[in-house]
Formats: sequence, structure tokens, C-alpha cells
Amino acid sequence: MNIYETINKRRTVRDFTEKLIDTEIIHRILDAGLKAPSNDHMRSWEFIIVNDMPTRLKLIDKVNKNFTREQITEILDSWKANDQCQREMYYDGIPKQYNMLLTAGCLIIPCFRQDYPLLSPSSLSSLNGFASIWLCIENILLAAAAEGIFGVTRIPFETEQPHIKAVLNIPSNYEVPCYLALGYPKDEPNKIKQIQINVKDRIHLTWW
Repeated sequence: MNIYETINKRRTVRDFTEKLIDTEIIHRILDAGLKAPSNDHMRSWEFIIVNDMPTRLKLIDKVNKNFTREQITEILDSWKANDQCQREMYYDGIPKQYNMLLTAGCLIIPCFRQDYPLLSPSSLSSLNGFASIWLCIENILLAAAAEGIFGVTRIPFETEQPHIKAVLNIPSNYEVPCYLALGYPKDEPNKIKQIQINVKDRIHLTWW
């Protein structure tokens, strides 16, 4: 399929079948990630594939397993998330966070080199490494969609970061932007309604 078909096909999926992903496909998908532009041209990115179940269980142990609808409502109200389509996405997605990481056909932990504190940037440019790893991740998600594989990212809470690094022996000068769960979808990928935006409504000519 061409790139526009792939972009239109890609969806966030949190419900996976038990089908494993072939190693060669994972290599192709990650190679596509490595084709993304990077801030320093060096692509200082590493990928930890966590398919050993005891390790995966230990890795995701800090992820909340028991969100209630009432708790999610409180969270959404605190965010002032008032769009109904947006709220339904969170009602569906938040309770699935633990299980989607557990059951994914492949759980990947991308890492990027960060030689100074990520959360204490001196300027916007200090976040270049964080920005470029997300270009890599989007390439991975698009390549996966072209293979009929879908996925979801989850950014770890601050309390989870040291746990992830300790479990996976990640060097201190590397950061983890997200968990990246990939797999074959159990349900139709278009299950959650997408917010439709007309691109012409977001374009400003000459000035805002």
C-alpha cells in the first residue's frame, strides 16, 4: 500500500490476539524506525524487546490495573476534557493499559540517549532528543500498520521510570519515552470513533 493508505489505516489498538509477530517482521518495522530523522544525525536509539513473560510481568508491575469509571471521570474532569468522543476514548483505553502491555504480540521499550536531565531543559532545543525519538516511533507504527499490525504507546508515569530502568538494566544516560505495544488486533481497528478534522480549518495563510 502507498503511504497515504498506510496513514489512513493506522489506528491505536489495545486489544490483541495471541498471535506472535515474526522476528523478521519486527526487524523490518524497527529498521523503518531507524530511517527517521534524528536531532544529531547519530540516531542514538536502542530497542529492548520484552517478550519473555516473567520479565514482562515484572516490568509492568507498577502499571495501575484497577481503574474504575468513577476514577476516570474524575481524571477527565480535572483535565477539562469535555469532548464526548475524547472522553469515550479514555473510558475505553485507560482500563486496558495493563492488559494491552501484557498481551501484546511484541512489547518494545524504545530508548534514546539523553546526557542531561530531560525534565530540566534549559531551552526548547534541549528537548531535541526527545522530539526525534517520537519521529522514530511514528515510523514504527506506520510500518507496523503496513504489515497488518497495530499498536499503542503508553508514556510511563514518573514513578515507573526508575523501575523500568532497573528491570531492563538501561544505562543512566538513556531515557524511555514510552512502552510500545504491537500486535494483531482482536477487534476491528476502527472501533473507536475518530475525531474528524478538515485540514483547511487548521491552515493559516501568512498569519494566524
